[in-house]
This record gives sequence, C-alpha cells and structure tokens, in this order.
Amino acid sequence: MRLQARLLSLLLISPLAAGAADPARIYAAASLTNAVTDIGAAWEKTGRPAPVLVFGASSALAKQVEAGAPADVFMSADLKWMDYLEQRKRISPGSRHSLLGNTLVLVAPKGRVPEVKMERGFDLAGAFKGKLCTGEPGVVPVGIYARDALTSLGWWNQISGRIVGTDDVRTALAFVERGECPLGIVYATDAAISSQVEVVASFPAGSHEPVVYPVARVQGGRAEGGEFLQYVRSSPDAAAIFRKYGFTLLESKP
Repeated sequence: MRLQARLLSLLLISPLAAGAADPARIYAAASLTNAVTDIGAAWEKTGRPAPVLVFGASSALAKQVEAGAPADVFMSADLKWMDYLEQRKRISPGSRHSLLGNTLVLVAPKGRVPEVKMERGFDLAGAFKGKLCTGEPGVVPVGIYARDALTSLGWWNQISGRIVGTDDVRTALAFVERGECPLGIVYATDAAISSQVEVVASFPAGSHEPVVYPVARVQGGRAEGGEFLQYVRSSPDAAAIFRKYGFTLLESKP
C-alpha cells in the first residue's frame, strides 16, 4: 500500500500530470535568426521548455501562418506582412507591437569594395560587374526596401535587370560571401555577423520606408507563445541580445 501511495504521489507531481508547459512556437524573419536563437536559449534557462524556432522570409512565414501552420508568435521584418495577417484575422487583437528597427546597407565581398556614392546621378551600374543580390523585390521585406531605395536614388531602371532575388536576406548574404554576387543589399545586422563581407555604404534613411520589425501573437496560438512574446518585449536579457546584434529597440524596456 505504501509503495502504491508513493507511486501515485510521483505521478501527481510529474510534469505530465501537472500539465507541463508546451514549447512556444515562434515564426521569425530570417534576419532575426541569431538574436532570437540566443533569446530562446536565455528563455530556456529560466526553466521553460526550449521554444520551437522557425526562420525564413517574412512573406513565406506569413503565408504559412495564413494556411494554419502551428505558430504561436509571428515576428516580421516589415509592416506589410504583419498587415497581411492582421487583415485576414490571423493575429490576436491587441498583441501587435513594433519592436525593432534596422538599417539597409550595400555590401560587397571582403577586400572587393567598389567606390559607390549614395546619391542620385551616380552610375551604380557602371561601378561593378555582375549581379546584385537581395531579397526578391516586391515580396521579401529586404527586397521591398531595396527596390524602394534603388528607385529613390534613380538606380532601379539601370540595375533591375541585374538583380538576383533570393528567398530571404540570409541567402542574399551567402551569395555575396561566396563572391557569386559582387554587391548585395542586406540589413546592417546581417552584414555585422559576417566576416566575409564589408559594408560599402548605408542607404539614406529617407530613401525607403523605415525598417521596422512588428511582433504579435497568432490568433488561436497557445498561451506559452504569449509568455515568450512578453519575455522578448520586456526582459533586459532579450534587450541586451538585440542590442548586441545591432538592432534598434523601438519599445522602452523596464
């Protein structure tokens, strides 16, 4: 009887019987890979289950969420794709916040930096040979920002036929790292993690919409996702990690 009672007590206090928390499921823009991975590790150290992290182009992730992918939180690299999900009622009302900012930069393989002037009238097409890599223009957030910036500077018509549109910003960065593209347009945070590229110049802030990362809970997502999102927004550890990778914090941290 004593053994039976002891076994019963162990079952009652086991994680399964106590209703242990499920892991938060996070769908995040590719440019957030390093930062959110580190934040996930910090979150796990607080005693929560390691989050399930899915990274990719915000456009592709938004389509997956729309189709019912098992996501609790969506972290986009632009406002457009968050708007897309909100308009389709796939975002939990009141949970959306603009969390981070970033900078758009022109990069080249290390040691092979051409001279470029970030001003209208400069002949960008004549400044280099080969292709320019960035996210798919008009679809992937970095490609949307890139097209706007190139158009603002009067370069789009001369360079659009030489653009290689990639699935996400990290793929564009990889092409430049390998020298397959002598120029690329990525975020400053992506350029900063690579030892194989150099920043040629930053695009003027007024040449494109501000690079903003909105975050939100997915409609119908699990409570664990909301807890992770709150940690991302309010934890000093999360804030420090974002700053470490060069992101600008748009929300005040306690």
